[in-house]
Order: sequence, then C-alpha cells, then structure tokens
Amino acid sequence: MKTYKPLLLIGLSLLLANCNTASREDMDEVYNNTKEFVSSSAARENKADTTHQFIRTANLKFKVNSVIESTYRIEETAVRLGGFVTLTNLAATINAVNTIPVSADSSLETKHYVVYNTITLRVPNNLLDSALKEISQNIDFLDHRIIQAEDVALEMLSNRMIQKRTAQHESRVTNAINSQGKKLTETVFSEDFLLRKKEQEDNAKLSNMALNEQINFSTITITMYQRETVRRELIANNKNIDVYEPGLVTKLWDAVKCGWKALEAMFVFFVRIWPLLLLVAVSFVTFKKYRNRGI
Repeated sequence: MKTYKPLLLIGLSLLLANCNTASREDMDEVYNNTKEFVSSSAARENKADTTHQFIRTANLKFKVNSVIESTYRIEETAVRLGGFVTLTNLAATINAVNTIPVSADSSLETKHYVVYNTITLRVPNNLLDSALKEISQNIDFLDHRIIQAEDVALEMLSNRMIQKRTAQHESRVTNAINSQGKKLTETVFSEDFLLRKKEQEDNAKLSNMALNEQINFSTITITMYQRETVRRELIANNKNIDVYEPGLVTKLWDAVKCGWKALEAMFVFFVRIWPLLLLVAVSFVTFKKYRNRGI
C-alpha cells in the first residue's frame, strides 16, 4: 500500500495543477481580448484622407472592480490627453433592504446596492484611439462598445455655400438701399429682408463652428458599474422583539432548506472530485487484486 500512496498524491497534484492552469489561461485570454476589441479603426485618424471630415463618438458600457477608483483614473486620462469632462453622474441603485431584529432595541439592516457612474468625456480627435485603449485598462467585463464616425464634409460645404450666397445677396441689397431706398416704408422692408439674410448667414457660420468643434474633440460616453455591494448596519428598533419572533412552522421550514442546501453542497463536492474518486477506486481494486495473488 505504501507504494501506491506517492502515486496517488502525484496524480492528484497534476490534476489540480492542470485545472488551475487552464482556468488562468482562459481568464487571461478573455481579459486580453476585451482590451483588443474596445478600440476600432473608426477611432483612428487617417491623415492621408483630406476629403472627409469625421465626427467621432464612442459609447461604452462595462463592469469595473471599483466605480470610484475607475472614475478618477478615466477623468485623469481625459485631462492628461488634452481633453475635458463634461458630465459625471455617480450614484447608487438600491436593489433590496432587509431589516432583522437582533435584540429588544436593535435591528440589523442589510442593504443590497449597485454603484454606477455615467461619464461624458471630450478628447482630441487624433487621440480617441489612445483614450479608448487607456480606458480599457479599467474594464472587468464589457457589455457593449459602439464607435461611430460620421462624415460631415458635405454638410460643412453646404454651410459655406449658404454663407457665400447670402453675403453676395446682402451686398446687393445694401447697395440698393443706399442708392434707391428713399421712402421710409421701402427702406424698413428692405432692412428687415437684409436682417433675415444676415441671420441665415450667421446660422450657417455657427453651424460650421459647432461641427468643427465636434470634429476636433471626439465624445466618449461611458456607463460603468460594479458588482452588487452589501452593507450591514445596526439601527434602533423601538418595537418589541417578540412581535418579530418567527413561528415554529417557519423555523422548521428554514431548517429543511438549510439541510437541503447542505445536501446539495455535498453532492456538488463529490461530482467535482469524481476523477479523484475514480483514481482511488482503481488503486484500491488493483491493490486488492495483487494482494490476493500474494504479491
């Protein structure tokens, strides 16, 4: 029997080592892949392309280990890359609250809640890809990522053409007013018409300025959350504890549930170690076989 004990221990060690190694490799692969597909070619600027002008936006939702710590890191990333934060909405959603009396004057309050934050960042257009790669360092699980590049070159050209046409028309109307507008009524009508044209020209100019600002600074919208947190706190209980004492049927049912959970745990445990049990059985049968032969 002494001969088989070292073999049994070696087999068990190799089995556990293989399971742990495979588990770590799978988790590392998933983690690395998450970082790789957070970014996209849509987030990278092509300096050789002088025809298109893109407004780039990114929308991410992911789980983190700590929302507060990740918030600080992401905001620092935006500032360091020359961008800024336009929105940060840190809050908690309470999923459940349970209160259990523990003494005549005290109760234990258990609160289940999830902390989340919605952040809007603006970063230089040429650094959007770099920003997304740095943000990915905080991701524990990625729900989704949407990256969009909208070409607004034609829209900006249309605005410039409107400005040009309006300026030419404005010049002609101004000359007409100065040379022919003698009557007050005609002058006022012409001035009102000129004012509307000027407003149209200004709107086209402001539209292009807004588009340029969106082109120069890409927008990243992030929704992040963490695993549900449980907070327990002793609070005052002014009611009599006898009112909350569970009845006999409730106690028996709780005992049945507790026993069933213990049985489930035992069953799962034996299923998990079935290779070990098989190895022990084979070793025992082999040992019995050779012992019966007198070896």
